[in-house]
Amino acid sequence: MMTLKLFGIIFFCGLLSPSQEVLSGLSCAVSPGAMQNVLSDAMLQNGLLQQHLQGLVLPNIMGEGGLLNSPTSITGLHLVRVRLPKLSVVLLPGIGVQLTIAAKLELSGNCLVGLLSELIDILVDVNITANIKCTNFESGTVQVVIEDCLCILGAIKIKLLAGLLSLSVNEIVLNQLTATLPGLLCPVVDIVVNLVNIQLLGTLNAVIPVGTAGTIHYRLASLPFTSGLFLGLDLDGAVKQVGGSIIPHDSSPSTLPPLLDKLLVLGLRQSFLNAALSLLIQIPPQTYTCTPEVFSGASHLQEAITTLVPAGCSTCHGTSPLSIKLTLSGNPLILLEENKATVELSVMIQVFIKHLDGSILNLLLLKADLGLNARVSIAGGRLVLGLSLG
Repeated sequence: MMTLKLFGIIFFCGLLSPSQEVLSGLSCAVSPGAMQNVLSDAMLQNGLLQQHLQGLVLPNIMGEGGLLNSPTSITGLHLVRVRLPKLSVVLLPGIGVQLTIAAKLELSGNCLVGLLSELIDILVDVNITANIKCTNFESGTVQVVIEDCLCILGAIKIKLLAGLLSLSVNEIVLNQLTATLPGLLCPVVDIVVNLVNIQLLGTLNAVIPVGTAGTIHYRLASLPFTSGLFLGLDLDGAVKQVGGSIIPHDSSPSTLPPLLDKLLVLGLRQSFLNAALSLLIQIPPQTYTCTPEVFSGASHLQEAITTLVPAGCSTCHGTSPLSIKLTLSGNPLILLEENKATVELSVMIQVFIKHLDGSILNLLLLKADLGLNARVSIAGGRLVLGLSLG
């Protein structure tokens, strides 16, 4: 069961019921730190923001103030590179998530001062803040909406080989960029956020095969919501057998433990785990011959069972060795307690003799109830369930 990978999901889709902290079915609470890591990877580390800002063209800048107050024009101004981008996230209870991107934009263009033309480089600090929420939930999908996008410019450095720009032109450049950059950058952020939403929704709306026995289908059950401490996600986990029949499980509300210093808390209900176990543990009947080659206590077992056989049963005392057949009875059950998990299995034990002519004589039929210690761990992005005898 690929769990952790599924919760790279739509961490920035945080609206909605600010007081709701009880989740149903499969539940997840995500810390702001985890949200920040995922969004930073998706938007910055993977180059998605740089890709959509690349080649951004700005309007021409016209003014006076070059050498001897000559007319000055800056044309062909475009984005060359996004330097040192940094992303941060703040939860807004009942509203959503506030996303802030700080970066240095490297711009380049042509500068004409009087009759002299040369290249101009501009380095400007920008801080883009956008409030993000999710709306229009339908069939496991949501629509991302950006509200109140604000773009603030900081320090500006202008590099011109001839050094012919005066302070007045610096002010003209600052005023022009302040007027035009927000209208150019905010729509790009909106596009990038929606692309990330599509990418991450794909990790949530996923069908995971469970061997050849069936599948588990995860998808968003309702709109995400934010409290002051975490983003809450409520998930549906449909457990399906081969052929499409769904194994039902209880999805009544459950309360998640506090995050404390953890990045993410995932709650799996006992009933869901039982449905998944019914797919995972499907052991076909196993038959063993009761001989010392198979297990060391075969002779003692044969003697013990022989003493139980009625003396008048002539067919029970042949030369054929005993056979033992083990058959799983019913579905396995997992019982969850504090810091402890146990898997209960019922096994039918059939002891019989198979004669040379192929006929079978049953001697003993027992039902054994086993309690196995369950140890849950995470390895390679998968939830691993290890079982051992107590």
